[in-house]
Amino acid sequence: MEIRRAMELDLPALHRLLRQVLEVHHKGRPDLFRGGTEKYTDEELRALLCDETRPIFVAVQEGKVCGYAFCMFRCFPADNILTDIRTLYIDDLCVEENARGQGIGRALYAFVRSFAKEQGCYNLTLNVWACNESALRFYEACGLKPQKIGMETIL
Repeated sequence: MEIRRAMELDLPALHRLLRQVLEVHHKGRPDLFRGGTEKYTDEELRALLCDETRPIFVAVQEGKVCGYAFCMFRCFPADNILTDIRTLYIDDLCVEENARGQGIGRALYAFVRSFAKEQGCYNLTLNVWACNESALRFYEACGLKPQKIGMETIL
């Protein structure tokens, strides 16, 4: 398996995987997430591919993209309360449904973690929806711990 920066030729695979994530979220929280839609247009994805502050990595196995990690650098310089650290935030991580359990997600996470260290980041963060229990278990198995907890009440 190869993990590399995403390229324009990966757009169809990125769309396919993004739809899989969207459907997980839609099934878990149809009150918040629409089903049967696209998260990004081709133009938006192309812009992300060129944005050095928002790297996208893909896992490729036998010539086929089977996973991705959408990331973004975050810093809070001159913030009144937050320290000025550099964070790499994983906005989205997905492995093809039929390829899960083969270590692809763990390899993607390890790659992103190493990349963050190389870039001088203090930490690596992400959010996970409570309705996505398999993702929560996966991230805990990778050693992540809760940093903050979002809570809600439906009105």
